Amino acid sequence: MKWRYLIWLVFALGACRREESVPKPEAYLRLEYPPHAYESARLPFPFTFDKSVHARPEITSDSTFNLYYPLMKARLHFTYSPVRGNLTRLLTDAEKLTYKHAVKADEFIYEDYANPRDSVFARIHYVTGNAASPLQIQITDSTRHFVTASLYFRAVPNYDSIRPPLEYLKKDVKRLVESWKWLSSRN
Repeated sequence: MKWRYLIWLVFALGACRREESVPKPEAYLRLEYPPHAYESARLPFPFTFDKSVHARPEITSDSTFNLYYPLMKARLHFTYSPVRGNLTRLLTDAEKLTYKHAVKADEFIYEDYANPRDSVFARIHYVTGNAASPLQIQITDSTRHFVTASLYFRAVPNYDSIRPPLEYLKKDVKRLVESWKWLSSRN
């Protein structure tokens, strides 16, 4: 009977000699993207711009195309509309599309760009939060051409997850807008 107490005492004392557990440090996903590099996009539309060499153009109709980023599973979807006295309606529709994301958005931040010499006027909307499209673009010459673009990731909208590729793509979008040129030979 004494040996039972002895075994129980050994197990009890052994259980008390635990080492203090230390929580593991948080791990962060490290995403590395290739360096930014650009080339001129020559598409069958009345404009040209610099696009990332990592983006593949996909013509989807005579008024729409995508820039597909396979590494990030992202698409920048463009729609071209000629301006025929309907600029106010085009701008209003584009703004409505942007603010449809208000249900899931935390904040809307926009950046305007103007290059009067080349008649390029643009607005980039950054949508923070779990919105389906975290980035919207509007570009016009205010008389003949109007373009909208929306960025979509092939993932459930989770801002924390898409933030690293979004930050990377913001530089590409800025370059795209700043290099935009209308081709005067087309309408």
